[in-house]
Amino acid sequence: MNISLPDDLKSFVDNRIRSEGYGSSSEYMRELIRRDRDRSQFRQYLMEGVTGLAGRMDAAYFASLRKKLKGTGKKKA
Repeated sequence: MNISLPDDLKSFVDNRIRSEGYGSSSEYMRELIRRDRDRSQFRQYLMEGVTGLAGRMDAAYFASLRKKLKGTGKKKA
C-alpha cells in the first residue's frame, strides 16, 4: 500500500517519527491505524451497551438530553 501526502503532512509525519521514536513512517501509520481501530471498537461497545438501556439514540434523544441538562443548571441571582 502506498500513501501520498502533501508536503505539510509529510513534514508533520517526519517530525512525529523523530520526536516519538518511531522507526519508520510505516510504523507510525500502523500505530495510528491500530488506535483508530481500537477507538472504533470501543465506540461500538459503548453504543451496544447504551442502546439497550436508553433505546434509540437519534437526534430527538440527544435533544432531550440537552433539554434535561439545561434544566439542571443553577440560575444566577
